[in-house]
Amino acid sequence: MRSKKWFALVATALLALTVVLAACGGGDDDGGGGGGASSTGEGGKKGGKLTVLNVGDFEYADPGAAYYQFDYMVHYATQRPLYYYRPDQTTQPPTPDLAKGPWKISNGGKRITIELKRGVKFSPPVNREVKAADVKYALERAFTENVPNGYVSTYMGDITGAPEEPGKYQEIDGIKAVDDYTLQLDLDEPTAAVTAAAFVLPASAAVPKEYAEKFDKKSPSEYAENQIATGPYMLKNNSSGKVSGIGWIPERSITLVRNPNWDGKTDFRPAYADSIEIREGAEAVSGARKILRGKGMITGDLTVPGEVVKEASQRFKDQLELPPSGGFRYVSLNATKPPFDDINVRKATIAGLDRTALRQARGGPAIGDVATHFIPPEFPGFQEAGGKAGTGVDFLAKETGDPAVSAKYFKAAGMAGGKYEGPNKKITLVCDDEDPGKKVCLVAQEQLSKLGFEPDTRFVPHDQMLGKYCGVPKNEPNVCPNTGWFKDFYDPQTLLDATFNPAQVLPENNSNYSQIKDPKLEEAFTKAEQLTEVNARNRAFADIDKMVTALAPAAPYVWDNQANVRSKDVNGVINQFNSVWDLTFTSLK
Repeated sequence: MRSKKWFALVATALLALTVVLAACGGGDDDGGGGGGASSTGEGGKKGGKLTVLNVGDFEYADPGAAYYQFDYMVHYATQRPLYYYRPDQTTQPPTPDLAKGPWKISNGGKRITIELKRGVKFSPPVNREVKAADVKYALERAFTENVPNGYVSTYMGDITGAPEEPGKYQEIDGIKAVDDYTLQLDLDEPTAAVTAAAFVLPASAAVPKEYAEKFDKKSPSEYAENQIATGPYMLKNNSSGKVSGIGWIPERSITLVRNPNWDGKTDFRPAYADSIEIREGAEAVSGARKILRGKGMITGDLTVPGEVVKEASQRFKDQLELPPSGGFRYVSLNATKPPFDDINVRKATIAGLDRTALRQARGGPAIGDVATHFIPPEFPGFQEAGGKAGTGVDFLAKETGDPAVSAKYFKAAGMAGGKYEGPNKKITLVCDDEDPGKKVCLVAQEQLSKLGFEPDTRFVPHDQMLGKYCGVPKNEPNVCPNTGWFKDFYDPQTLLDATFNPAQVLPENNSNYSQIKDPKLEEAFTKAEQLTEVNARNRAFADIDKMVTALAPAAPYVWDNQANVRSKDVNGVINQFNSVWDLTFTSLK
């Protein structure tokens, strides 16, 4: 269960790029981009309809549970968390959003005080002003079993009275609405800098208790189907607030319209478009090409396939953006089930994979360098962990795979023939049913077959791959080839903690896919999280990167960029924080 003790950092080392995902993302050294899009949206035109092409749907439509890149893309247009990163912000503290100004830390790092803006209102049918009690309720509900949030226990678990495991709703003593516009949080440990930094995430967006609590009593909560907005847009709803079947038709469409109660005087977002239509079910290749040749369209969760990236870089350069993701993609091996509960089998498998072929299936060299460990380039701890050369393990030494090293580890596992010969040849894979994830999976499937396994592969929509299978330990297959993880903050703990800390395994919305159990690794995480000096933290997490890599939980194959395309008549604005188009700054030309 996530209930980590993450001690305070120097604030300026924390407050930068975030994303989750757990599933989408984008490391080419130059950060990519055609140069045809504005970094801040200047010159945008008010009005019109913007169309977003999607492959899948929300993973979690409830902002209190959202921990996926596309979910954030929508929630940051419809919700106002306490803080937000403007599109071009990368190393500066986040901009106050629902908050009036910067947070204040006191009591030796154990208290956070935040004053809220006046005049921010909920969308219909609630229609009233947002108060501090609404943020208190939003944070409390994110700790419940009916709202399966993947990060609050990690970043906010030190709040006094916060439950150690998700359960029924309860008020949390350490979260206080001092008055209508003052929020106070008291912590058991001096981790206020990190807890406050996490208030850029959607769980800090206000939720009206008197409206939402009846939905939150359902398991899971039905607030997603009846959600209320505070941002410039809202999901189209009826008079009672219902959005399901109206503004959100699962697996078909999401329709955003202007929030009539939004006051631009309280917000820095220009919110140019009158409406935003998200069309789901697009096929990646044809969808990306349709955007490039069409009008008024941008990519959503549609990951641009390699052949289209190549085409766009040659013929539509100004319509292509490749911001760095600040993360990694990897083929994850489930260490709780045979045959990958044997570390030598895992090492043999990773050594036998051609990681350049996996990268090629995703888009080739244009999308980034082949990964040799997990912390990506230009990120704290990267050089300390070995840089591009890697951590020194032999089973990741050759990008194209090494049959001799693979055979060595299979023999160490008791298989004299140099390939897998054990009783668990049949292994399950769950993969994206659309490219480029599908292509990556097919390459992984073929390579696993050559190593002696008998893959049994299931292709499902991306949101189901994570939400029903790879992210749910009881349903997790042997191999998840389409996994990725990207920054929550500009600190290496945000890359490694949720993904590889043995203490961080959730029954739902889980991101520790390998589920490695190693006491020394868990102890290393605990010690590193207590460090406050930035360079010491970077070295400690670099050492953890080395430990994780040596345990062979997964095959990292690319530190990638995120490919985004737009139509020629769209003034697209990438939010560097999320590596995708910012719906509130993007406009029609």
